[in-house]
Amino acid sequence: MSGPHQDQQRLTAGTPLAEANAAAVLVHGRGATARSIVQMASEFQRDGLALLAPQAARNTWYPNSFLAPVEQNEPGRTSGLQAVEDAVTEAAEAGIPTDRVLVLGFSQGACLASEFVARNPRRYGGLVALSGGLIGETIDEDAYEGDLEATPVFVGCSDVDPHIPIERVHETTRVFEQLNGDVEERIYEGMGHGVNQDEIGYVSSLVDDLLAET
Repeated sequence: MSGPHQDQQRLTAGTPLAEANAAAVLVHGRGATARSIVQMASEFQRDGLALLAPQAARNTWYPNSFLAPVEQNEPGRTSGLQAVEDAVTEAAEAGIPTDRVLVLGFSQGACLASEFVARNPRRYGGLVALSGGLIGETIDEDAYEGDLEATPVFVGCSDVDPHIPIERVHETTRVFEQLNGDVEERIYEGMGHGVNQDEIGYVSSLVDDLLAET
């Protein structure tokens, strides 16, 4: 497709794709950059892991809150989902199967990452949604169908996040459980909107497990 984010350059880092045993697709938040989320990933980077980070046009995937009606966030939302898919496809074309591809996002990027995996269910190396959830004014949990084949899914958020209602976090968790994900939801008291060391520790263990399987 052609959309606002399709002309942006995807950032690659870590082990070159041709030499990697696993990959992480990293989706940045509103107002951030591909480079900033790659820098965050340095905390769990390992030899053998390729990093692919799509870049949003003007650093924003879609204009309004993820809780707005879907049509109010088009074409950015659909273009952003395509950017995630293109990164997963790039890894596959380099010989890294989807079951060794981790999809990770923070904030607006976590919303996109969640929505992409929920709408394209299969076995992934993992999904990590840091301070985000499924996109839309309301969530019809029965509208999501398919099998994640026990993909590890991590959903982490504060109980007082100013942007992410805790009920949306719980709805997101239920959808991924329904899709047969191996879901770990962690709610952090008083954290606000950010990422903590417990979450980084989970991702580090997930990456270790991915690389150990190769």
